[in-house]
Amino acid sequence: MQEVPTIAIVGRPNVGKSAIFNRMVGRRIAIVHDEPGVTRDRLTAPCKITDRACNVIDTGGIGANLDDGFAAQVAKEADVAMQTADLILFVLDSRDHLTPIDENIANYLRRSEVPVILVLNKADHEKQDLNLGEFAGLGFDDYIFISAAHGRGFGAFASKLDGKLKELNAPLKDEMEQEDEEIEEEETPKATGNAPIKVAIVGRPNAGKSSLINAILEDERTIVSNIAGTTRDAIDIPYSRDNQPYVLIDTAGMRPRSKRDTSVEVFSAMRSERAIRRADICLLVIDIAAGVTQQDRRIAGIIAEEGKPCIIIVNKFDLFHPNAPKKPRMEEVEEHIRRELFFISYAPFITVSALKAEGIPAIFTVIQKVKKSSQNWPSTGQLNRLLQQAQQVNPASSPSGSTKRLKIYYATTAIDPKYMTIPVPKYVLFVNDKNLLSDSYSQYLRNTIRQAYPQSGIPIIFSARSRIRNS
Repeated sequence: MQEVPTIAIVGRPNVGKSAIFNRMVGRRIAIVHDEPGVTRDRLTAPCKITDRACNVIDTGGIGANLDDGFAAQVAKEADVAMQTADLILFVLDSRDHLTPIDENIANYLRRSEVPVILVLNKADHEKQDLNLGEFAGLGFDDYIFISAAHGRGFGAFASKLDGKLKELNAPLKDEMEQEDEEIEEEETPKATGNAPIKVAIVGRPNAGKSSLINAILEDERTIVSNIAGTTRDAIDIPYSRDNQPYVLIDTAGMRPRSKRDTSVEVFSAMRSERAIRRADICLLVIDIAAGVTQQDRRIAGIIAEEGKPCIIIVNKFDLFHPNAPKKPRMEEVEEHIRRELFFISYAPFITVSALKAEGIPAIFTVIQKVKKSSQNWPSTGQLNRLLQQAQQVNPASSPSGSTKRLKIYYATTAIDPKYMTIPVPKYVLFVNDKNLLSDSYSQYLRNTIRQAYPQSGIPIIFSARSRIRNS
């Protein structure tokens, strides 16, 4: 298969890099905001606007004079992106004057052997295209005026990129699709069921999510700091382990709504919640050294509400009573986790130390166990026999002040086709009155099904429907 070039977008903060990135990849991955320094990690995605295949990297603003100590780390991230790129887009604000940061970046890029296109963003009107002025003194002959906010100039921008990509021998997307089809016919004549597993890594700020990603990748891909809220975007990271492809979704730490003091934090939390919804499985990262908090319970509640498979990652286990024997430590952790997160009791837990990269292989072993167990649901006949037997052993009690009791006439199973990688069955119950299905009786039925058909990590979801029967 032909190699796909990489395009890096660099520039100082607030010149519109993330807006350009979003336009190029065809969806809003990076958060766009007028607060300098919003993007802190490298975001990578396939380019959609070109005819030739390439990947695009959005970087943190170089030289950001941030008040939270990330300037050096953001510069390092941008430096890594530039070292690995085949083409660099140096973005400037066409409405603004050159700054010392712009000139320093230009000096750095001129020493690089990677080709550079000067992208003069925020040119909302044609008359601004004539305003090359002081930008010409940066020493880059290849330039273009665009407006990412309005999409102006992106047709010419795409053509210019295709010209550069052709020089880099980038394959045409049609050729890649044809090559993929040929490989599939030759190597995998039948479906292998080896689709990528989308794994959302979620938790409150500073629980160790980015450290966990870095330990998995064995790379400093995401910025790690003891300052809460470092990761602000939901970042999709392709990953492969033991011939199984994954998409790791590194999310922003979700703080309580009352403590989200900027709109960026609000947007980040929304991205994290969307990441949970689109994931096949969630890894809920808990800082066990601090213990389960109210915010941990809230995030676990979102996972339960969305009906998502889940594994609880008990991070910083090395800091939890480090001098005590392991067995009593494990017993205490289990008791704490099960008591505080009882509403996701279906989720297995794993103890790790992300900082020391301890326990990482076990995560993927358990993900595969969850995937395998997700196939273990009862057939319609088995389900109905099981529920009828459960009702005979323990009939539902009548609500206070009523003589009516719940009766389950029939049950069937529904599977959401969007989540077939790790399917979560929804059990549809046809009953005399759905209001008679209490939480306690629902839990009794769940326990009955789970005992007969164990599914580690998979929630059991009921959808009750009232059905009138002719007497």
